[in-house]
Amino acid sequence: MNKLSSIQALIFDLDNTLVTSQLNFRLLRDILNCPDRTDILEFIKAMKSATLIKQANDFIIAHEKLDALTSSHLPGCESLLAFLALQKYPTAIVTRNCLRAAQLKLKKNAINVDILLTREDYPAKPNPDALIAIAQLWGIDCRNIIYVGDHLYDIQAANNAGMVSCLITHFADLPYKDKAYLVFNELHELEASLQQSQYLMKSVYPPNFNKWMQ
Repeated sequence: MNKLSSIQALIFDLDNTLVTSQLNFRLLRDILNCPDRTDILEFIKAMKSATLIKQANDFIIAHEKLDALTSSHLPGCESLLAFLALQKYPTAIVTRNCLRAAQLKLKKNAINVDILLTREDYPAKPNPDALIAIAQLWGIDCRNIIYVGDHLYDIQAANNAGMVSCLITHFADLPYKDKAYLVFNELHELEASLQQSQYLMKSVYPPNFNKWMQ
């Protein structure tokens, strides 16, 4: 049976997964003197001065808020979320954004999900704690949840949590795509696959199958 037939819920990354982001990480790294291969949030956390940490965090948050004001839906976002709501899939967002910027993006783009978690709630991805916490809250096995993202951190977080990792490439040949269980160019393709899995389930099992098994 198609792997998607066992899916009961979906969790999403936010930036460049559901909505656009124009954050210039090269500029942010240059201003903060953060090395290329060092996670920028971990770099800030490791600063020796509490004052410098606050200044750096305030700087990042200010840029995130500005980015929120120019964000817009990515292709397939509205259709996919509408389909998931119609089919009553629980949905959530786990993002490395600050809470205020994430809230601004959801409001601007009229995105409604059941749960929103940011780096202010749990350690940032690729740490899987936020994903696991949502699964426990829902009472759903991690193996039956898809985590959808566009970055290596998203795939690592999903794999670390034991979830079905889903990469949205936006037609780029990403070097880490082989680490993801599912790979799609756009969200439209994920929606089509979910619809197809439901069609297959209805074809294989009669309408009252669950009742017969009780």
